[in-house]
Amino acid sequence: MLEGLARIFAATPDLALVGSTACPRPSCDAIRSCGAEVVLVDATGGLRSAFQVLSELREQLPAVAPVLWVQELAEIESFRALQLGARGILRRTLPVEPLLDCLRAAAQGAVWMENEISNHVAGFLDRRSMVRLTPREREIIEQIMCGAKNKDVAMALGITAGTVKVHLMHIFEKTGVKDRLELAMQGPRLLGLSSAELVTSPVPSLRWSEVRAVEVTA
Repeated sequence: MLEGLARIFAATPDLALVGSTACPRPSCDAIRSCGAEVVLVDATGGLRSAFQVLSELREQLPAVAPVLWVQELAEIESFRALQLGARGILRRTLPVEPLLDCLRAAAQGAVWMENEISNHVAGFLDRRSMVRLTPREREIIEQIMCGAKNKDVAMALGITAGTVKVHLMHIFEKTGVKDRLELAMQGPRLLGLSSAELVTSPVPSLRWSEVRAVEVTA
């Protein structure tokens, strides 16, 4: 597998393979030392190990864009991968061109998923978002989506920070979200906005003059 990827990258001027490992849990220090901008995380060894890699990269190397490479992935697992910071989700059965498109998009800071997976995630979020929110709760979600802290929300809405905290507790209970980050991610869906604003579909091939560094974990 690694030999095949090496040949692909050798023939791709705008992407460079800067490292690879068969270890299911590569150290962040090793990834940092090779200067990778994108990490292709192979989930062959199991989703638990792959998700742990995603979590460690999010915490220790937030500037690195991880892409999850899987055989198949259920909708709830796709959503979990995005929560853990995955910038792309790829099935191993896809041809070479979508693989390269995904890596390029991840390096650019976008989120890339093939249509089938993105539809699964959107469907999952649809079902998670079928809750009744009060007008005030909707206003607070809008503020959280903009990155506002409790005191900023309170000032914008003319209420106290304590009241904001109580509303957030009710929102968490209604929606099942666990924290502010997940609430911000689900905000467009909870407010009935277009799914296109939440999930990025595959992008066409991009031409880059700058070489992007890619690390592969197996």
